Amino acid sequence: MSALDDLVEVDSEHVMQTYGRLPVAFTRGQGTLLWDSDGGRYLDFLSGLAVTSLGHAHPAVAEALADQARTLLHVSNLYYNEHQPRLAARLDSLLGGGGRCFFANSGAEANEGAIKLARRYGQSRSGAERYHVVSAYGSFHGRTLATLAATGQPQKQETFQPLPEGFRQVAYADVDALEAAVDERVAAVLMEAVQGEGGVVPAPPEYLREVRRICDEREALLILDEVQTGLGRTGRWFGFEHSGIRPDVVTMAKALGNGVPIGAMWARHEVAGALRPGDHATTFGGQPLAARAALAVLDVMEAENVPLRAERAGARLATALVALPRVASVRGLGLLLAAELAPGIEAAAVAGHCLAEGLIVNAVTPRALRFAPSLLVSDDEIDEAVAILAGVLEATPLTDPGEVTP
Repeated sequence: MSALDDLVEVDSEHVMQTYGRLPVAFTRGQGTLLWDSDGGRYLDFLSGLAVTSLGHAHPAVAEALADQARTLLHVSNLYYNEHQPRLAARLDSLLGGGGRCFFANSGAEANEGAIKLARRYGQSRSGAERYHVVSAYGSFHGRTLATLAATGQPQKQETFQPLPEGFRQVAYADVDALEAAVDERVAAVLMEAVQGEGGVVPAPPEYLREVRRICDEREALLILDEVQTGLGRTGRWFGFEHSGIRPDVVTMAKALGNGVPIGAMWARHEVAGALRPGDHATTFGGQPLAARAALAVLDVMEAENVPLRAERAGARLATALVALPRVASVRGLGLLLAAELAPGIEAAAVAGHCLAEGLIVNAVTPRALRFAPSLLVSDDEIDEAVAILAGVLEATPLTDPGEVTP
């Protein structure tokens, strides 16, 4: 029995089968590279779903973790720790100042906190009925019951009905639909600058400006879910910056710890003050190990100017992808891209063949592949990844060859 076979057997017996896993077990990583249990080498162009934005085993982050593990792993949020306030100050600075942070363990928890904050703020100003949250179809905000209710993907919600009340969805990038939905009961509008799990669909810049206007006119909070887009990935520190707006609340996670579980919710001072001691809490949020890792991540990100690197590398990757004969189009921002494949080509099959050839991507829709490599990815690695994909696409049989123009 191989090492992988043994892992699969143990997993099938002892782990809840909530994931459709692919037949590989990764055991080591360095930068943009991963190695599996049989020694196979892979280019990681998914980054653990946009998490390892500095690549795997970044030495500065690894050293910070090792030093903190030898010093102090955890204290309760009943007490101060030396890293959490400094991390909050750093994030506040990146967001333009004038706000406060709450730390959690994931993007879903950050969004959960933002929903609770919006309800508390809305009800404190306008009464008990002001608790509704409007989001968009195609969005993804998490798997807790509240964030699932906010997620605009009915197929993910059906199994868990009835979901919490007070959530409604409108068509993405449809200003008229949003205008009609935001009434006096709406406490907040929750949006993504790029719908990541919805297919890597950027919001038109003018749309987010209109969302900001509507929220201002109706006195609703604007929450930007930057869990996948935040911290440099789109070519700006945050995806909403492409629109030139300023949200009331911003959530982030994934890239913040480069693999260490941490999430954060930022809110401007007036809004943040709606939550009082005892209103919201978490045992592990902002504990010393996670906060120290995040500080190390931000040090590297700022030193490397990752937004600029993502903008330049993303342009190179997008240009190379769209030049491939069986790629119909490329969309996204920075280093969060989707390649829409030509009719007759199934993205899941292509992703599986890419994995076999040493390239990690995923099918974000039935016909689109998602690319989210490390923000420190090299030109040579981009060229190698595109070459692998080109070979796979050329060898992939069409489900309906008549649909494809040669």
